[in-house]
Amino acid sequence: MFQNSGLSLDQAPPISVVFRFFLAGSLWGIAAGIWLFFAGASALNPSAVEALILTHILTLGVMLSFMLGALFQMLPVLAGVALHDPVKAAIRSQYPILFGTIFLLSSFATASSVLYAFALLFLLIGLLPIAARMLSRLYRLPSHSPSSRGMGFSLYNLLLLVFVGGWMLALLGGWIECGDFTALRQLHLDLGLLGWIALLIVSVSFQVIEMFYVTPPYPKRYARWMPALLTGTLTAELVAALNAPDLQPWIESFAAVLLLSHALLTLRRLSMRQRPLTDATVWFWRLGMGSLAAAMLLLVVGNLTDLSTPLTMMLYVLYTSFALCVVLAMAYKIVPFLTWFHLNAQGYFTAPMMHEVIHPKNAMRHLAIHSTTIFVALVAAFDSRLWPLAGILLGVSFAWITVNIYRAWHLYLHVQKTAERFDMGSFS
Repeated sequence: MFQNSGLSLDQAPPISVVFRFFLAGSLWGIAAGIWLFFAGASALNPSAVEALILTHILTLGVMLSFMLGALFQMLPVLAGVALHDPVKAAIRSQYPILFGTIFLLSSFATASSVLYAFALLFLLIGLLPIAARMLSRLYRLPSHSPSSRGMGFSLYNLLLLVFVGGWMLALLGGWIECGDFTALRQLHLDLGLLGWIALLIVSVSFQVIEMFYVTPPYPKRYARWMPALLTGTLTAELVAALNAPDLQPWIESFAAVLLLSHALLTLRRLSMRQRPLTDATVWFWRLGMGSLAAAMLLLVVGNLTDLSTPLTMMLYVLYTSFALCVVLAMAYKIVPFLTWFHLNAQGYFTAPMMHEVIHPKNAMRHLAIHSTTIFVALVAAFDSRLWPLAGILLGVSFAWITVNIYRAWHLYLHVQKTAERFDMGSFS
């Protein structure tokens, strides 16, 4: 069908698989903005329930939705891993995760052991089968690229994350009494933010930064060993959490240094682009990598000395900025491409070009909105009166991408219904 630069699109899933996850993640993003508007500074207070709820809206709602959608698309394309019947696999994963997330957020608000049990059940049903299936398919590949190898490590970390999260829910529900909850909470946070979200982004960047933006490739040895080293570091933190919690900050700092190095390396590559023209996605990547570098630097400093409350809030904002900026950068590449690709592959004469699906100026306006959101949130770390405004802007930012994804889907369906297809049989 189409092959280039090591990509294989022969086994790409139906466009609905990716769009359904992206739309769900966007709607969760609007929910995060609404929650931040009402919760205010409490949503960034690590000891507050409001912060626990916001964290899981962003991680389970926004990031997991976007990342699963991207994995359904990228595993066949970047790694040549085909998932049998991806539509059913997506549905069997998405709905349990949706209900599990709702039960989990409700259990945080009510401290109900029954809701904890339902949350654990649904999240395990939604996450374990698809993560294990993807990981097993990657494991069976005869050879690996840095991206496919990194994806495998990130999925391994996701399985560890689910295991530790289930352990914590069992502690909160009162079903078991073994384990240091504070140490497990820190491990859970690091596995989710550093080992799953950050490492998956790192793995994807090995291929898409060079391919999309025509940059020099990452050093081969670095790309080969970095995912394994980061995963090994977090596995060591798992051992420390169970046996020597005092070592956790040091291990976490080493993982932060690895990610800081990747952020700086990526920024350097983006500065060496061979294409003179720029677009919103380049700046989303730059803003995301700059945020990651600053967040990891603050994390290391915070492990050496206690950070003030405003600096701690800045750390949370910067890491969130990193994750969301890269997600938006990838969405603005994936959504227009898939719309064009699937219609073109189906033989429609009037398949829209990528810039007709989402106009570059539209994406640049979103960049301005999202950058303003981050700026206001950083200032709000020092002036809590601005948190409601940050919540409004976050909701607007995700409403913007929701509308863009919906319009792309509507355009796809409209072309299918009204456009003329190229008939190869007429040449027989």
